Amino acid sequence: MKKLFYIIFLLFLTISFDSYAQVDDKSGTEKKGKKKAILAIPAKEVKKPKVLNNDATDGFKKAYDKQKKQETKKQKEQDLKNKGILTSAKIAEERFLKSWNKINAPYPVIDQDLGSFRTQSKSVKVVCRDFQYPDGDRVTILINDIPVIKNLTLKRAYQGFDIPLEVGLNKISFIALNQGSSGPNTAAFKVYDENGKVISANEWNLATGAKAVILIAKDK
Repeated sequence: MKKLFYIIFLLFLTISFDSYAQVDDKSGTEKKGKKKAILAIPAKEVKKPKVLNNDATDGFKKAYDKQKKQETKKQKEQDLKNKGILTSAKIAEERFLKSWNKINAPYPVIDQDLGSFRTQSKSVKVVCRDFQYPDGDRVTILINDIPVIKNLTLKRAYQGFDIPLEVGLNKISFIALNQGSSGPNTAAFKVYDENGKVISANEWNLATGAKAVILIAKDK
């Protein structure tokens, strides 16, 4: 009887132990296999950057295009210059130099005959001025090769001088002392008799050192 009771007690312990082990294993498996849930956090809304207005964009584009165009033009001109081809700037420079050389070119020293006239006046009045832009033209006036007006600077307005005449031939000469800042030496002149009548009216264009000569014959 005791043996039977002892056997039943051992069986009971064995069954209890197995049940307990299965529960632990199951619990452990569940603990190991269980995953934690991750809560999703909503992302913040990203705002789009503001676009520049059309006017500002067009302004930048126009400025860039203008600068690019100028750089391209300069590069083309430089390329043409390197190739020996005249550019618009070079042509303008050549024209300026041509005009400058023409104005300041050396003129041939040639005397100018202003004509011959007769009068009964005892004296004449000579008036003269620079008929172009006053640029500092200077002359000396001679009567029969004797200087009577020295180093006269021609101006825009007429300047007048009374010159006595001798019986016979009187030679009035205008010697160009320079050609001013833009040659030649230019002047317009008039000669009046003592009654205010115009005897001669003319112009001269002289190189430095050249003479303009007028002959006046005085009767007795």
